[in-house]
Amino acid sequence: MRALLLCLTCLILLLPVAAPGADQPAAPISQATQGCLDCHIDATPGIVADWRRGRMAMKTPAQALKEPEAGRRVSAKKIPPRLMNTAVGCAECHTLNPKAHADTWEHGDERVHVVVTPTDCATCHPEEKRQYGHNLMAHARGNLINNPVYMNLADQVNGVMSVKGGKVALAKPTASTEAESCLFCHGTEVKVLGQVTLEDPNFGEMDFPKLSGWPNRGVGRKNPDGSLGSCSACHSRHQFAIEMARSPATCSECHKGPDVPVYKVYQVSKHGNIYYAMRKQWDMAKVPWTPGKDFTAPTCAVCHASLLVDAAGNQIAPRSHQMTDRIWVRLQGLIYSHPMPKDPDTTKIKSADGLSLATSLTGQPAAKYLINAKEQAQRKARMAKVCGSCHSQGWVQGQFARLEQSRKEADAMVLAATRLMQRAWDQGLAKGLAQNDSPFNEYIERVWVRQWLFYANSTRFASAMMGADMGVFDKGRWDLGLTVEHMHDWMELHKKK
Repeated sequence: MRALLLCLTCLILLLPVAAPGADQPAAPISQATQGCLDCHIDATPGIVADWRRGRMAMKTPAQALKEPEAGRRVSAKKIPPRLMNTAVGCAECHTLNPKAHADTWEHGDERVHVVVTPTDCATCHPEEKRQYGHNLMAHARGNLINNPVYMNLADQVNGVMSVKGGKVALAKPTASTEAESCLFCHGTEVKVLGQVTLEDPNFGEMDFPKLSGWPNRGVGRKNPDGSLGSCSACHSRHQFAIEMARSPATCSECHKGPDVPVYKVYQVSKHGNIYYAMRKQWDMAKVPWTPGKDFTAPTCAVCHASLLVDAAGNQIAPRSHQMTDRIWVRLQGLIYSHPMPKDPDTTKIKSADGLSLATSLTGQPAAKYLINAKEQAQRKARMAKVCGSCHSQGWVQGQFARLEQSRKEADAMVLAATRLMQRAWDQGLAKGLAQNDSPFNEYIERVWVRQWLFYANSTRFASAMMGADMGVFDKGRWDLGLTVEHMHDWMELHKKK
């Protein structure tokens, strides 16, 4: 009897499990995917269980294509016939395009690759992949590592310091440190270095590709097939739930601060207050998404990505994986706020100073690389329409006016600190670019960096997302003023006679 119960338990584990409330049976599984499941139910049971809970285990692409267009999760018009009538399982994703994948290897009678990429996902989601390619996120790795100003700062942050003969020395960061710091979110380059033999507790010794830059799910990851990005940065594998991508906690993994304090601001805002109090009443999986019916306050996805409709089904905002087509101004990470870049590859930008920055050190925008006033107005109108699904236009325009004023004031406080920083370089109190030195490696320079990277960012975001205290005493206006005084007093104390 005990043996029979064990057999029945194994059989149940191997059967697809319907999602709670699902009104149709799970999709049939291909022979190749069943072969994967037969081993991985023991090797990686968590992965198997997670996949079984997901939509791709429940529906075939053929079924997905028959759904009404507004509620359809796939954007492909045609999908290869061999994939149409089975669940999107292990083999359907991990054996696609084997010739394009440098990480393809022979595994269990299949040619399998480890890293599933946006190009693979584009088999069913081509429009999402195309939009994401126009996204700053897709270029996040290149925009960082190919920008000498950014990398100089990253080296100063990540390098290991030592003290020798009373002097501080800085060693260049290791690849491991870079991979788990800046590149954790921006994305590594995943390269195949050969093969490695590993011991599996269930199956003994097995050969796998030896990968550098792995593991990683950074938004701008460079993949072994040459593509950029990682869909699992937001749609966490292997369930790939839309609820996960819509959750503010997902965005918080890379947008928590203090340099990008978006999630912290959201938590103390009224929108965040409503979300945390009422989210159990919301339908986080509904497509399209209806304000007031499916949710009652915005998450990150509401403002930046999701397909929204009103109660009559009229479109408020289309779904977009570009993320920036409702954003007219860039608030984060840079010395001054400025209009969004025209091209997601920001390494093409050159300021009046000749630096790879969107503004000069005194705040002059590199206008030819940035969207014009007409495009700014269009994007602002798109966001206003989203806001207008819950607020009057008077409220919306009043909020936008406050943001504009906060931007100007935060940028003015950055300029004040930058004027002091330039004077310190001119007076020999610190060494900057003019002296062929890093502008980020001395005490006064790090105080200056805090002014724009932490405090100005916090003030701008607190205004944009209505999280007031983050813009005042919690790394906001108080610290903006304190930094200017701090820099001024330090310079007076250290001024050379």
